[in-house]
Amino acid sequence: MRALRILLIIAVILGGLFVIADRVAVGFAEDQAAEKIKTTEGLSSTPDVSIKGFPFLTQVVGGELDDVELGIKNYEADTGSAASGTDKIRIDDLNAEMHGVVFSGDYSSATADSATGTATIAYSELLKAAKSEPTRVGPALTARVVGLSDGGNGKIKVEVEATILGAKVPRPVSVLSTVTVEGDTVKVHADSLPKLGVELAETEIRSITDFQQKIDELPGGIKLDKVEAAKDGVEISVKGSNVKLAG
Repeated sequence: MRALRILLIIAVILGGLFVIADRVAVGFAEDQAAEKIKTTEGLSSTPDVSIKGFPFLTQVVGGELDDVELGIKNYEADTGSAASGTDKIRIDDLNAEMHGVVFSGDYSSATADSATGTATIAYSELLKAAKSEPTRVGPALTARVVGLSDGGNGKIKVEVEATILGAKVPRPVSVLSTVTVEGDTVKVHADSLPKLGVELAETEIRSITDFQQKIDELPGGIKLDKVEAAKDGVEISVKGSNVKLAG
């Protein structure tokens, strides 16, 4: 019995040491991965990297990690609009969960079999894509979008300021709009046309109310999937396959 107790004590001690070693190793790996992703993506700040699954060391031996969570604050995505001066759009929070991450023997590269996640773009950022400068619509009217906000039920409230024959309409006119994703582009389309005080063709009014924003070159090649209006901005679902994390 005494020998059994000793063996049990030794097993507990060794198990505890293994857990400590495993957690130290995963912490080191997370820090190294974060620095590698920062360099690869040209980020201004170090992202949050969390390697899931236990034990970590056996995953390393197998050359594949079950799940890796990635969080990036204030990521600047390309818009393809350098000529207009809005070649970047800031994503406040970009979070992705990578599944089946295979890495090279020297840890210089890593690729995820699949990835899902979310991204949040503030209304103030999305407003840059709208007609925020006064634009002439017809012979008597100039108009511009002056505000975007949550309209409820997944809609965006678009506020339009109008000037008729040089006289500004006392208060902005608002309209609820649907936001969708098409490829790498977020599109905002008014559900109905606002009354701007003069008779105009639908295409003329929509040239103000409707707009779109391209969002390109997200980390690792992940793509836009779905989008919905929320309290502080639009929330975008992202997904991808064969996502390159580093290297």
